[in-house]
Amino acid sequence: MDDGKPDESYSDEAVEAAADEVLEDVAELGDPEGAPALPSAALAAAAAAAATATGPDAATDEPAVVSTQPEREIWGLAWPVILSQVLASAVSLVDIAMVGRLTREAVAAVGYTTQYVWLTQSVIFSIGIACVAMMSRAVGAGEPDRARSAFAATLVVALTIALAITGVAFAAPEFLLGLLDAQPEIVELAVPYLLLVVGTTPLLAVSLTIESAMRAVKDTRTPMIIAASITVVKTVLNGLLIFGLFGFPRLELVGAGIATVVSLVLGLVLFVAAVLRKGTDPVLRLRPRHFIAARAVLPQVVRISLPAVGERVLMNSAMMTYFTLLGTYGSAAIAAYTIGIRILSFTWIPGVGFSVASSTLVGQSLGASRPEDAARAGWRAVRMAVQVSIVLGVIFAIGREPLARAFSVDEGVITELIPFMLLLALSQPLLGLHFTLAGALRGAGDTMTPLIAAGIGNWVFRVPLAYLVTRVFELPVIWVWWCLVFDHVARGTILAIVFRRGRWKERLGAEV
Repeated sequence: MDDGKPDESYSDEAVEAAADEVLEDVAELGDPEGAPALPSAALAAAAAAAATATGPDAATDEPAVVSTQPEREIWGLAWPVILSQVLASAVSLVDIAMVGRLTREAVAAVGYTTQYVWLTQSVIFSIGIACVAMMSRAVGAGEPDRARSAFAATLVVALTIALAITGVAFAAPEFLLGLLDAQPEIVELAVPYLLLVVGTTPLLAVSLTIESAMRAVKDTRTPMIIAASITVVKTVLNGLLIFGLFGFPRLELVGAGIATVVSLVLGLVLFVAAVLRKGTDPVLRLRPRHFIAARAVLPQVVRISLPAVGERVLMNSAMMTYFTLLGTYGSAAIAAYTIGIRILSFTWIPGVGFSVASSTLVGQSLGASRPEDAARAGWRAVRMAVQVSIVLGVIFAIGREPLARAFSVDEGVITELIPFMLLLALSQPLLGLHFTLAGALRGAGDTMTPLIAAGIGNWVFRVPLAYLVTRVFELPVIWVWWCLVFDHVARGTILAIVFRRGRWKERLGAEV
């Protein structure tokens, strides 16, 4: 019976270990540019679980057998994550493709607003770590009331933070955009869009928390279907409201914001309907008493969420600072960055997939007391990720001009965008390298090294170099693009050195 008191089974070590597993799914959300994935990423969890045996065998309590076909296993783990991320990027790409038919100022307004959207969404995603970790542990222990209390507590924390974020946005939208040094004409255009998009944060918070709860009870198909529905509705409404098709009013950027609001309202309705439908796991159905009992676990939800929130704040603050410095070159550079990142997001999707694959296989091998197999699995995943990244990088480098013209009609923006896309294409192998190595280290239980590497790449290289380029030497914008390359070189180098040294194998072996 649930008496509202903390359960001793929620030991710090046990819950934090579970949280580390969940952290793999969110720590690289939208990295390298700080953008979180859509809820459809839940598909990856089910596919990974089906594709590989992790941990001891349930019947014999013997270590899992490591696959004799590692490449096939890596692909089996990576492709569903890649498919999931393609859907996530497609929504963003459709948005910017349609807005790109307007003006460079409209694209720049989306770019400035997106910095805050990514930050707020990353925080909400990070809170979901606690939900999955605590609920899955309670469900596994056969304690449904405890799982419901964790679900309720996470809802309270996520919704509280979302309301606070929305309150700040509505109270001072001009101030927030001013912090990024947006020009007055951009601020005027961006404010309505910012209020519409950031105003949906409470809706997103509830939807993502429900999705996290579904993941905890192994229902990943429902979030995938809902995400697909949201994608279709968002795309259709964009066309109708941005351009005024079929008799609808032409609202341009405001239309894109309204499309976001409607699609997220639909998403929330579908999530609630899914929870209430017949046959849904009873753990997902909350009653007032579960919110009362949730008070006992609220501190634990906050404590588990804080490290992930801290990492996302660190990453996004670096992105926002870089974005602010880029504003020195005007709206064309801002628009080029906004479009280029979204186009090239498809090329770093494989890195996300191989990151999850390497994390799973390294963790599996270490769990079976086979550290050398873990190292081999990590390097194989890195090799495959780099190979795929090179191919995609070449494709995007060759096709950079037609792609640029497909997403903008502004010659000034296209002029800035073409060299930016070339440098991003050249960076693809580095992205594949550090994405995959970061996943491998997380699979070994080392979540600190990826955080340190990201901090050094962004705050020792990217941001300081961008400051020197823009404010001290006043060099052309191409040099700001080059700062990105140094960031990824630093991250890849640090992670490769740490993984090659292999101390993660010794430390985990001692713990086991």
